[in-house]
Amino acid sequence: MIHAVYKHPFKLVLALLITGCASDRQDYPGDYTARSRPQPTVIAPINKTDAQDHSSSIDTRTILPRPYTYSAQTLSGPYANSFAVRNFIRHMVQNHGFSETYLNGLFSHANRLDAVIRLENPPPSYEPSIPRPGSWTRYRNKFLTEMHIDNGVEFWLDNADAIAKASATYRVDPEYIVAIIGVETYFGRNIGKTCIFDALTTLSFDTYRRSQFFTSELENYLLMTREESIDPLEPVGSWAGAMGLGQFMPSSFRRLAVDFNNDGRRDLWHQHDAIGSVAHYFSRSGWRFNNPVAQQTVRSHDAATIALSTYDGDEFWRVYPNFKVIKHYNNSNKYAMAVHQLAQAIKQQYKQKLYALAQQRMLP
Repeated sequence: MIHAVYKHPFKLVLALLITGCASDRQDYPGDYTARSRPQPTVIAPINKTDAQDHSSSIDTRTILPRPYTYSAQTLSGPYANSFAVRNFIRHMVQNHGFSETYLNGLFSHANRLDAVIRLENPPPSYEPSIPRPGSWTRYRNKFLTEMHIDNGVEFWLDNADAIAKASATYRVDPEYIVAIIGVETYFGRNIGKTCIFDALTTLSFDTYRRSQFFTSELENYLLMTREESIDPLEPVGSWAGAMGLGQFMPSSFRRLAVDFNNDGRRDLWHQHDAIGSVAHYFSRSGWRFNNPVAQQTVRSHDAATIALSTYDGDEFWRVYPNFKVIKHYNNSNKYAMAVHQLAQAIKQQYKQKLYALAQQRMLP
């Protein structure tokens, strides 16, 4: 366990050399700094008529004398005639004390995203599904690249203090915190460009397969933006509504995001808050510090052994409880194995980098 937060990267270098480490998407346009989290501009107004009846569910920090950007007596725009949207607005007013005029104004600005509908409801395929060998190899090659590993080391070096603090605070091995962010958003370079409000509105009211899930996420999103004083139309992320460097859905944001840099807000578009929040997510999911994740083995009928298809046949891996914790993030064996192997590759190269830096410091 790390017992202190190091204030300077070179101190961290020397400390890690002495103590050792805690434990042994294809297109990425832009960069993180160009997509920093937008500054909040509005706060969702409270319906003063309903606030008294629902005071237990209202964050009193939101009741501030600020001008409201969104206000309309009636609903207009693409969802003007949507009974489902009107019913949802009524639910938010009655159960969470939102102002009806605020939500009318907000949903009047919503856009129906045809691309999101196509992604959620792809056309049916009538051809028989034939398993293709090598699915794990193809998946692995998306993430176990030299660029992923190099950028993971750079991300770790740039955020060494925050990662060490998160590992110590939540008892999560640091390389897995780094690897999750690498697999999810390529260390912040691919956080997504879709307006979260538009995406969740479209998924809630224009698709059917998972509309109940997305309606719940839209409810959590509006509560989140009110609690965090964010303009609901500003945040961008994935087409499915995931946000920030760790790609949290709104319900996960509200339960598990943390203000890790102590600046007064939970900001998953900021590296340090994302690092702390991913560690908190793992901790709450049952992560066992300094315990194994997976180990390659031979074919077995043991339930703890999984098979992954390569071009040369199946690989067999014995998986441990921490592997299942990673699957809480994405319930896929290939995903969890990619995180595990990327974590180990980044950790190995990170230790080599620290050693090289220490050697340079010792030169006259």
